[in-house]
Amino acid sequence: MYRFLLPGFLVGLLLTGGLSGCGATAGDAQAEGADKVEGKLASAPNVPPPVMRSEPKTVVLHFEAREYVDEITEDVKYHYWSFGGTVPGPMARVKVGDTVEFHLSNPASNSQDHNIDIHAVNGPGGGAAVSGVAPGESKVFTFKALSPGLFIYHCAAGAIVDHISNGMYGLILVEPEGGLPKVDREFYVMESEFFAADPVDGVAAFDINRGLAEHATYVVFNGRQNSLMGPNVLKAKAGETVRIYFGNIGPNGTSSFHVIGEIFDKVYVEGGTGLVNTGIQTTLVPSAGATIVEFKVDVPGTYTLVDHSIYRVAKGAIGQLVVEGPEKPGVYRSGE
Repeated sequence: MYRFLLPGFLVGLLLTGGLSGCGATAGDAQAEGADKVEGKLASAPNVPPPVMRSEPKTVVLHFEAREYVDEITEDVKYHYWSFGGTVPGPMARVKVGDTVEFHLSNPASNSQDHNIDIHAVNGPGGGAAVSGVAPGESKVFTFKALSPGLFIYHCAAGAIVDHISNGMYGLILVEPEGGLPKVDREFYVMESEFFAADPVDGVAAFDINRGLAEHATYVVFNGRQNSLMGPNVLKAKAGETVRIYFGNIGPNGTSSFHVIGEIFDKVYVEGGTGLVNTGIQTTLVPSAGATIVEFKVDVPGTYTLVDHSIYRVAKGAIGQLVVEGPEKPGVYRSGE
């Protein structure tokens, strides 16, 4: 494991949250009893379906910690740690008032202890205090979803920074009473920084010194460069309303999220559902924060998602939304 010294007061603060195990990913299992339902998970950029019920239930979520090597760019692979074998981990969707029965497993083939800190949890460590799992172990804990909103989850084991920096994070949506308004398209996008050492035989690993210097090698959407480019672009049709669930894990930087060629009709401020701003060009998303944005795509074309701290685009913080449909010269047209 990576070892470095943290100030004593910070170590104490982290340990009160139970920074031991870390982990999780989507797994299917039968939920027993009329009051239990199996939670639906989706891998980015996909989103789980809305919660179509009025009564609270116990929602069972199964996550697994996975460590693996995969491409972070076309030329470089990275030693990822993850929930469920994807970066970001799967998005979960529950309803305010639900009780979440959270299962976390850590296969014996992994090299690290893991746990999970879910920002939707009211309790020590956001669940990290009771979810620590060594390789070969599993844990279960429950929490009640008391507040609606879009929340980050992440691993908080060990020194915490390496688990976050290597890919262990994702989003959970707690729908408000009555749910969110219906839209035509929903997408899950998450920004993150990677502090990679120089590759050895084409494979890079976490570099703590670059992290301490806050000098990211890559700043990407959905875990790798070009994850939302080329054959992986987001797609919509002219006239549709698009909703993006956007998270920023950091672990250091604040994101200036912007879609070039669009104005956000609605921004759910800092991921809450109680305050909605309208007519927004760019929205700030802090480290370990989230937001929900909605906009109607009036005309066809290619719209570019960026972190408008614009040098980050060169490091990978770019994606595209391709919109098809009839032209609307009354809204936008060439001067020719």
